[in-house]
Amino acid sequence: MGYRAAGVDADGEEVFARDFPPGPLDGLIAFLREQAVTADGGLCCVIDSTNGTLDLHLLTAGLAVCRADPWSLPSRPVDGSVPATELARAAMADPTAITRLTVGSGTLSGRTDAFDHHLRIPAEPQRNFLERGAGQPRRVALTFDDGPCPPYTDRILDILRSYRVTATFFCVGLNAAGYPTTVRRIAEEGHTLGNHTWSHPFLPELGMDELTFQVEATASAIFRATGSRPRLVRPPYGAGRPEVLDWLAAQDLDCVLWNNDSHDWAAPGVAAITERVVRQVHDGSVVLLHDGGGDRSQTVAALPGIIERFLADEYAFVGVDSLPPALPGPGT
Repeated sequence: MGYRAAGVDADGEEVFARDFPPGPLDGLIAFLREQAVTADGGLCCVIDSTNGTLDLHLLTAGLAVCRADPWSLPSRPVDGSVPATELARAAMADPTAITRLTVGSGTLSGRTDAFDHHLRIPAEPQRNFLERGAGQPRRVALTFDDGPCPPYTDRILDILRSYRVTATFFCVGLNAAGYPTTVRRIAEEGHTLGNHTWSHPFLPELGMDELTFQVEATASAIFRATGSRPRLVRPPYGAGRPEVLDWLAAQDLDCVLWNNDSHDWAAPGVAAITERVVRQVHDGSVVLLHDGGGDRSQTVAALPGIIERFLADEYAFVGVDSLPPALPGPGT
């Protein structure tokens, strides 16, 4: 499993198709850039809403990117998106049905109402749901999403090791399958591994069979690299229907969100990332950072400053799995 790029002309005829393995995206991006230069009338990259791993990589590479939603597409298989050629044809047939994406909003562009409707935070502490920790004075959990993604994950691991800091990494299955050595290093250096689904989809738009695939395929990729299956799951964007939390509980899996969002995914600058994280910290905070999903050089550069500020304030760094859940409250 990996990626397929396919293009069609104005008549819907396929003009190119090529497969790329999971892992490095350099080849895929170079290929699409070449097509953008040579295509008559330019190129728009259309991604299925089940795939949130590509948008920022393509956008920051200077490519035009749009999202196609399920109601405008043919049916898709449980273990992937609509076939690439059919995706391109559907977008060509009705350009008004696709949503143009930006670096600032990524695949959440145009989804604000749906996101607000589907996000559920329990009214009472639940064993399998964590947004922030309770009863943890001067404890903070750093979490990293969307990796592993060299070189950023490796640089982050180097920094954590130099400060003797423990963190939690929520891996995307496509990336875990492409970089098993990095996944193994995360585990071997004492960090907690979590499941961030196979292709970073918007879970409210998935059926239960698709949800099962997204979680199980990622758990299997992490198991192949480490010999262990993660018990922590972080829904992409923190979004999911009420049934998602119930399903995770039935599988004895813990759902982990956050209450301190660095906004590093928007690349606001090193100082902005650092100050936002430090300003929002409370006892038991779960900090959201990213080691994949795009250029994470700002996150890498901000991390030493974040750690040093927390150490100066006598915070201890813990794996998110060691925090007991708390009611929504300060810092949420």
